[in-house]
Amino acid sequence: MSAQKTSASRTKPVSAVGAFVGFVGFSVLAGLLVTIGVTPAIAVAGVTTTSTIGVFESLPEYIEIGDLPQRNELYAYANGKPVKLATVYDQNREELKFDQISDQLKNAAIDGEDKRFYEHGGVDMTSLIRAGVGSIAGGLGESGGGSTLTMQLVRNIKMNQALELPTQEERLKAYNDAVEQTIPRKLEEMKLAIGLAKKYSHKEILTGYLNIAYFGDQTYGVQAAAQHYYNKSASNLTPAEAASILAIVQSPNTRNLSNPKYYDANVARRNVILKSMYAQKHLTKAEYDKAVASNPKDYVHLTEPSQGCQSAAGNGAQFFCDYAVKVVKQMSQLGATQKERDTAWRNGGYKIQTTLDINLNGQQKDLLNTYDPKTETQFKLGSTLNSVEASTGRILTMAQNKDYDQSLQSPPTSTSINYSVDKKYGGSIGFQVGSTYKVFTLLDWLKAGHGLNESVNGTPHTINQWTHCGSPTYQAYGPKNDSPGENGMFTVARATALSVNAAFASMAAKLDLCDIKQTAEDLGVHSADEKTELNSYPSSILGTNNIAPLSMASAYATIANNGTYCSPIAIDKITNGEGKDLGGQPKECKQVLDPSVAATAAYALRGTIQYGTAVGAQTPDGTQLFAKTGTTDNAEQIWLVGGSSKVATAYWQGNTDGAKTSLRHYYPGAGYGTYASQRAHVWQQAMIPINQLHPADPFPTPSSTALRGDSKAVPNVAGKTTADAKATLAAAGFTYVDGGSQAGSGTAGTVSSTSPAAGSLLSSGSSVTVYTTDGSQVSVPDVRGKSVQDARSALGDAGLGNVEVLNEYAKGGGGNECKVAAIAPGPGETTTKGADVKIKLYGDKDGKAPKDCK
Repeated sequence: MSAQKTSASRTKPVSAVGAFVGFVGFSVLAGLLVTIGVTPAIAVAGVTTTSTIGVFESLPEYIEIGDLPQRNELYAYANGKPVKLATVYDQNREELKFDQISDQLKNAAIDGEDKRFYEHGGVDMTSLIRAGVGSIAGGLGESGGGSTLTMQLVRNIKMNQALELPTQEERLKAYNDAVEQTIPRKLEEMKLAIGLAKKYSHKEILTGYLNIAYFGDQTYGVQAAAQHYYNKSASNLTPAEAASILAIVQSPNTRNLSNPKYYDANVARRNVILKSMYAQKHLTKAEYDKAVASNPKDYVHLTEPSQGCQSAAGNGAQFFCDYAVKVVKQMSQLGATQKERDTAWRNGGYKIQTTLDINLNGQQKDLLNTYDPKTETQFKLGSTLNSVEASTGRILTMAQNKDYDQSLQSPPTSTSINYSVDKKYGGSIGFQVGSTYKVFTLLDWLKAGHGLNESVNGTPHTINQWTHCGSPTYQAYGPKNDSPGENGMFTVARATALSVNAAFASMAAKLDLCDIKQTAEDLGVHSADEKTELNSYPSSILGTNNIAPLSMASAYATIANNGTYCSPIAIDKITNGEGKDLGGQPKECKQVLDPSVAATAAYALRGTIQYGTAVGAQTPDGTQLFAKTGTTDNAEQIWLVGGSSKVATAYWQGNTDGAKTSLRHYYPGAGYGTYASQRAHVWQQAMIPINQLHPADPFPTPSSTALRGDSKAVPNVAGKTTADAKATLAAAGFTYVDGGSQAGSGTAGTVSSTSPAAGSLLSSGSSVTVYTTDGSQVSVPDVRGKSVQDARSALGDAGLGNVEVLNEYAKGGGGNECKVAAIAPGPGETTTKGADVKIKLYGDKDGKAPKDCK
């Protein structure tokens, strides 16, 4: 329940108790208090107290001043040093100690509200009687109300207690009960005030009152009031400033200093307080005259409080701020239960040091503003950049192209949804990650003992049988490749760099789909809604799960961190209101991959930048970088995730409304083509300053064993009969597949070639397609350097036809005149039997025809 919604009740003057007392008969209350002996004995005739004493004694006696709601302050880093990020609070308040409060304020409070504060025990009978008489006489005038500062403190404590209740209904009821002007409520207030006076010193009560009171315009306590209205501390106020602040407390909605229209009402009450201060000899005549003559416009310097993540400092830091607040409210340092944590956060006073690098975040926000403008109107475009420190999981950046806006109807350029994080923390259900998910198939491939140099089928083909959680499952799946014409055998390293879908389907068919899913989960990957399990269908290997960008950045950071996964951390340290260090989010790191597997994967993923789908992402500083691109079927979601050995960065851009608008068809006008084609450049620009601040080491070099894995080389069976070839392949652990006959040289029916070619690395049990020759072609022998006669003989023996000697010569000399210099078709080329051949001879040193060539 906000103070704005509840403060209307506070417009009733506190001195309305006088009218209340006059109405119910102040003599009853006075007689009661005299009878129980809580005030100096004052004879009041005709009072009957017997029945009322029982009621009074049955009321609660004690109330705690307790911890007051204060501001919570969040800090980020700039150039390695803490800087204020945001102030977040339920109530804008900063508590002061007694000695920190201006004497002028203390005097204004006592002289204006409770002159006998240091004389009574919580309830002032003299003021109570005067209030009743004044009310009966038709007005209070300057006689004052009957509520002491202690009684007002009781009321404020109960109002604050009301605001801490869990539901709106409970808060509203308790608040109205706290401000209700009834006999039982007033009796309870008096009894509790007496209890406060017994338990706390006058200094503690006065300090509590000045820290808890509401001063209008969402401002609580004298320090927040002085900062808001005067842009200065409550430790050093003039008499006029102090009296103006205390003038607000009886009617905070009509006497506050937020608007000049309230100045007259404030001045009227201010001057009454100043007169009391002068009468109590706390002001000289000169000080009094100067203060009364002053105009609020001369000392009011309104400063709007920077409340909430909406007002967070830094360019685009609001979404991280919102995330950090939600994270810290889940941390055990604030309490054992969620109710305790919520209460502790509302009470505030915490200083939260977050992990955010506010400068890096601002630079990434600028990139998104340029390349993924929030003003895009052709489709609903969202984009994020998230950078994570690999060795700790600390979140360095969380930038988003849209502006942060928590209003119910945000403009198109803004949103309340944090696209970077899970639904629990930002309202997003994540996005399909496309081929960035292939990294988990790659990792499982390496964990299973396979190598990067192993060849797999990259031609689009349908696979019918898969392994799922140890059992065969039958589902026809044959993904097409993103690039037309991508066919043939690919090494796993090359398939990774070029992101060949069919090749990864071939890899997954040799693995267990559940193992691939488990590998992803080991690296912290989960569905962004946190309720749905990751899919483990054949199609999921190409990234059909909805995952948050932060999760993908953290997963890739595991590869950079030699296989150790660290959960994302947003909070470095929490300090409570007493200055005690409560610690931060614990560093939760776990070795989930063998370091050799991580190093080998990084080696493969470096190829993406060197010659694959992320060419252009390499930074000019030469830092070794690895990455993987991702593009969904319709290119409605575009990704690039990777990093250095120190920091991983995830760049996502895509449709935020579930539409299938292709980012390959729209141009942001930033000079790098379509939205989809600019990703390498944007990611590179994000990594340049990161590399400067976090210099990275080269990645470990994988061993030759890791590159080869447990694969075997395809034996050379060229020229063998099919029976011999089948036996040779079987002995090597491969399956023979008949590829049929092809036009070729050699003896018809013998092996002409295989796919993969001889020497290619395959895993045991892989298929090798064998092609035989039909004998219709011959291989041209190399006759260079031979005489014309010997050349004709060799070509004839090979089955070739007419040999034509060209009437042009190559430059010769040194005894090679009249020898064959060149032949067409060339040596080793295949041509049909009986085909004609042309030869060119060496001439003299000038290339002229020599004499007597035969």
